[in-house]
Amino acid sequence: MSEAKARDRGLTINLLGREFRVACPEGEEKQLLASVEYLNRKLREVRDTGKVVGNERIALMAALNVAHELLTNRPPAAAFDSAEFRGRIQAMQETVESALAADQENLF
Repeated sequence: MSEAKARDRGLTINLLGREFRVACPEGEEKQLLASVEYLNRKLREVRDTGKVVGNERIALMAALNVAHELLTNRPPAAAFDSAEFRGRIQAMQETVESALAADQENLF
């Protein structure tokens, strides 16, 4: 099963069984899909521990884990592509914001 479906200028992605529509610049779909797959793995790892309850908390803990990995496994400065990095961060931020907004709607 695909983690995301291409539509128009964005993608509909699936995180922990929930669909979210996110913007995706043309030509960056492959990188976003890889990010979705990676994030889904991290979300499931946190959820499957059974220690964290609620999608918002699972998302926050997964984000902390990803940030920790990023900071402890930095590539050498010469190999760092800041434009690609900014694009990935923006895509992840949009995904997290969509997930949190959807959870907030379900609270009320």
